[in-house]
Amino acid sequence: MTIGNANKGDTAMTDLVNFIRFNDKGTLSGNIASISYDIDIAGQAYISDNPKAPAYRLFAESPLGRRVEIGGIWKKQNQNGGDYFTLTVNTGYGRLNANLGRYPGQDDEDFMAVIPWD
Repeated sequence: MTIGNANKGDTAMTDLVNFIRFNDKGTLSGNIASISYDIDIAGQAYISDNPKAPAYRLFAESPLGRRVEIGGIWKKQNQNGGDYFTLTVNTGYGRLNANLGRYPGQDDEDFMAVIPWD
């Protein structure tokens, strides 16, 4: 699956769900969806001296179009010392906990799948 021209059989960006795309300048965009919700999200890097603080703060639009903070993304280390990201979001229906990993069929390292774990 590639992101691009939907007229040539590719999957359009608007058809993809459960992803995060890290952008330039410490921002990100993405979507999380289930049968209960479909939320477009935006994020910005968060700098803190607190080791438990998120690396990114996540925002969505309220039904009235207001920007609302809904969660964060934390950078962690696995047992081998490699970095990975974990996400926590309040969906309005409960809390979603997930890891970020390579999106299937993509070779863009800034394009990550949201992989729920509970």
